[in-house]
Amino acid sequence: MPAPIDRRTILNAAGVAGIASVAGLSACSSGSSSSSTGAAGNATAAGGAVSVAKADVPVGGGKIVGKVVVTQPVAGTFKAFSSTCTHEGCAVSSVADNKIKCACHNSYFDASTGAPVSGPAKTALPAKTATVSGDTISVA
Repeated sequence: MPAPIDRRTILNAAGVAGIASVAGLSACSSGSSSSSTGAAGNATAAGGAVSVAKADVPVGGGKIVGKVVVTQPVAGTFKAFSSTCTHEGCAVSSVADNKIKCACHNSYFDASTGAPVSGPAKTALPAKTATVSGDTISVA
């Protein structure tokens, strides 16, 4: 009779399978650092630089473009941060109510500072420099 499998062995196997499936999905997604819709006013990323139309970044919200999240915590003030959660490296998923959310483990970050406000993340999202020129926000 085979020995019973303990809970830890099952959870470890499930974790490896989950990571493998996420890696497979990532390989099929358009998660490269170069994305562009080609239409005026839309976010673009090429060679690590990101350009976003101001109109696409709502007050209290933001726009996630590749490895960058651009926010507008108050009218006319734009901030930019890495879109990689500092907890376990997931990509942040949304920006609303002046909070950047990582749906992987429900970490929330302040949209004006990148500082963690709740969840397991303990370190702020790394800040980037957002430069406004006309109707466009650029992040290098």
